Amino acid sequence: MSGKQPRQQAGAISNILNGLRRAPRQIRRGSRDVIENAVSQLFDAAVQPHGIEASGEYRIEELARLAGTTTRNIRVYRDRGLLHPPLRVGRIALFNDTHLTRLRLITSMLDRGYNIAHVHEMLSAWEQGKDLGDMLGLESAIAGTWATERPERMTEDDARSLVDDDPAFERMLGNGVIKRDAEHDGQVTVVRPQLIEIFNEIKQYGVATDKLVDLHEQIEPLADQISALLVQAGVEHVVDRIKPGAELPPDTEVAELITMLVRFRTQAVSAVTATLAFSIETTIESAVSQILGDYIAKAADAEAD
Repeated sequence: MSGKQPRQQAGAISNILNGLRRAPRQIRRGSRDVIENAVSQLFDAAVQPHGIEASGEYRIEELARLAGTTTRNIRVYRDRGLLHPPLRVGRIALFNDTHLTRLRLITSMLDRGYNIAHVHEMLSAWEQGKDLGDMLGLESAIAGTWATERPERMTEDDARSLVDDDPAFERMLGNGVIKRDAEHDGQVTVVRPQLIEIFNEIKQYGVATDKLVDLHEQIEPLADQISALLVQAGVEHVVDRIKPGAELPPDTEVAELITMLVRFRTQAVSAVTATLAFSIETTIESAVSQILGDYIAKAADAEAD
């Protein structure tokens, strides 16, 4: 991320911080809603550096502001084949959200040290169906919001149809994957919609939903432990610069810290994903070797008999 972006972010973040500075007068004992809402807004502002909501149709100047780059860079990327041509309306070139997402991805990769030739090669691979988001850990950096998974509200009947397994649905209510809405009868909040989507994909291979819920309940505490270890490093850095009880630093400095944590999240996800993938691959190979070894041993015993 370029050095000028924290300064640009400060404009969008200032309003949030001004409200947060007034928070002590608004918060009642036992209630931290004001702070929690402000923190959520801060991180959303960090991944949308200029606090501008995407409208779906932009001139080149608007596209540059949204993506945190320059019109000159956009023209270079177009000339190099990294960006698709815009829609022409008379003499006006109009870009859309696809251009914006792609431009954010290009900017993120260049910030990570890749050159234009490498970016072109990887984007080509992405277009051919390879999962570039997983490969680089950039999916959250270009998504436009801080949270990688947003809760979805729906009727309980729709949620049951989504899970398609009543016992598993009840277990998800128990472990917090789904929550009933206390204020609206018949409504629920699916807290982890992506998790349920993944469950439904794995079910196609014959794995029962109940077994998948078992795995989730066993893995979640371990994942929380890993997260705590990783996040502590970032928290120590933030606390060193934002002292409890002291005044908040200037907006530009807070913007830098928030941006650092956004990038830290992306890098941490990449590191854990790479380590987990290596571990799973090794374990699968070991398991298959054991199965084949047992098969060969039994076949040899049968021939000996």
